[in-house]
Amino acid sequence: MELTPTLVADHVRAFVAACPMGSGIFIARDLRPSSPAITQMVIDAARAEGLHVTDCGAVPTPALALASIGAGAAAVMVTGSHIPTDRNGLKFYVPTGEIGKGDEAAILANLGRPSAGLAGSIIENTTAGPDYVARMLAAYGTALKGRRIGVYSHSAVGRDLLVEIIAGLGGYVIELGRSTTFIPIDTEAVDTTVRSQLAAWSLEYNLDAIVSTDGDGDRPMLTDERGLVIAGDTLCQITGSVLRAEVAVTPVSSNTGAEKLFSRVVRTRIGSPFVVAEMAKVNGRVVGFEANGGFLLGFTADGPVGILPPLLTRDAMLPIVAPLVAAGDEGLATLVAAQPARFTATDRLVDFPTEKSLSLMTQFDAKFDDRAAFLAVLNGREEHVNRTDGLRITLTDGRIVHLRPSGNAPELRFYVEADSPNAAQETLVVGLAHLAVLLR
Repeated sequence: MELTPTLVADHVRAFVAACPMGSGIFIARDLRPSSPAITQMVIDAARAEGLHVTDCGAVPTPALALASIGAGAAAVMVTGSHIPTDRNGLKFYVPTGEIGKGDEAAILANLGRPSAGLAGSIIENTTAGPDYVARMLAAYGTALKGRRIGVYSHSAVGRDLLVEIIAGLGGYVIELGRSTTFIPIDTEAVDTTVRSQLAAWSLEYNLDAIVSTDGDGDRPMLTDERGLVIAGDTLCQITGSVLRAEVAVTPVSSNTGAEKLFSRVVRTRIGSPFVVAEMAKVNGRVVGFEANGGFLLGFTADGPVGILPPLLTRDAMLPIVAPLVAAGDEGLATLVAAQPARFTATDRLVDFPTEKSLSLMTQFDAKFDDRAAFLAVLNGREEHVNRTDGLRITLTDGRIVHLRPSGNAPELRFYVEADSPNAAQETLVVGLAHLAVLLR
């Protein structure tokens, strides 16, 4: 669907009509070529509804959310997140944080409204980025002093802030791979070329870690000292444990090590609105996270030198900094090895129409023999099926395979969990190859 001025304005008007706006609306964008023009469409539509608009410029999604929540305002982030360069999208926020599923339904129900024809005011905000940096430095001080950290900048909108945070925490920064063209990085399915480059950089520069994010800065990427990418759900488990969280809310796609680390784990469908909805039902020391590493802090936590206020949106910075600090001189590889022995591997088949993926899912769901034939290719047999979101199949040998069409791109996602990294990766490779044959 083309993001035309008419379509963008329609969704902005629906958002204004359906959700609380508080003191106005904050707007920011990623570094995609199309984002400045779409941002102007959002600004024009919001002002036409009589709203006071605050333009935060190009800052990460969590920095925008921190600013808008602090001002008691709604927000719109113009970003396609990790999807290809030629696509884009809008993320909506109410004054308390990410919208929920009820808000999504209300927005859709209000499409088709005419413009109010008003002329709201507009100002620029230049503090959203610095305030986001200050939040982390106030909690962690100089906890990374003496560490050699590579920052893979690529085209992430928060790349300069990431450098500033790591340096501010005392780390010695080596910036890597800065790009003038947009590179879509999916932190949940880092491709082999990028993985090889990360390992090479780690060796070349003798790094303790390499840090990065996706395009809009709400999903982390972190390697250990060998340049090996650490799974997002593992980063979040470490972060939640370090912060002494008691309850973790996470989708079914996150690995089951969480059940061994937290007093209570609430499993949801995939998507941060589902996580946010369940977090709202929990009092006390609750965190939320996804397999992609996006982390939501639901309580005021203690850092090494100061407090860390809650932030109810996916954030990439905390699940980068907290594990780095927790690893200390022993290194991230040792810290990761000490986690429960459940390892995930994730990738996707791209450019397959969603209807084809859904058809295959329906076939597997309805026909046990077809499902069993697929599992046989993986040398596995079915023990249990979870249908919370897609098909998540537990095998008799303890492995878990999970198939799910992407919600925002023509892709089929394939998640694997096993008791060793090699077993997870081997199952992923074999499974994806067979799924590609079936879809073609």
